Amino acid sequence: MKKILIIDDEKDVITYLETLFKNNGYDAISADNADDGIEKARTENPDLVSLDIVMPGKSGIQVYRTLRDDEQLKKIPIIVVTAATGYRNEPEGFKKFLSTRRHYPPPDGFVPKPIDKEELIKGVKDLIG
Repeated sequence: MKKILIIDDEKDVITYLETLFKNNGYDAISADNADDGIEKARTENPDLVSLDIVMPGKSGIQVYRTLRDDEQLKKIPIIVVTAATGYRNEPEGFKKFLSTRRHYPPPDGFVPKPIDKEELIKGVKDLIG
C-alpha cells in the first residue's frame, strides 16, 4: 500500500485528507507542523507528500525547499494543497514562485483549497499509481 504524508496545520483538513486517501486505497500519515513533517518524511519514507503552504512558524515553502535539498527526500513527489493560490488566484504563477530560488523544480501537483477531491486523487494516481 502506497503511503502519503500529509503536512497541514488544520486538523479538519488532515482528517479529511486521511479519510480521502484511505478510502482510495492509500496509507495516510500526518504532521500538523513543518518540523514534524520533515522528520516524518525522513523516518516514514512516504511515496508522496501532500503539503500545505500557509502554516504558522516554518512555512510550507520552507518545507518544500528543505525536502528538495535533501538527497534522501528530493525524489518524493509533492502535491501542494493550499488556499494560497498566488496573485489573482492563479495557481500557475504560484507554482512557478516555488521554483524561483536556487532553481527548485515546481511541485509535482497543485490543488487549491477548497479541495476538489477528484482532482487530488487523479493527481495522486498519476504520480504514484
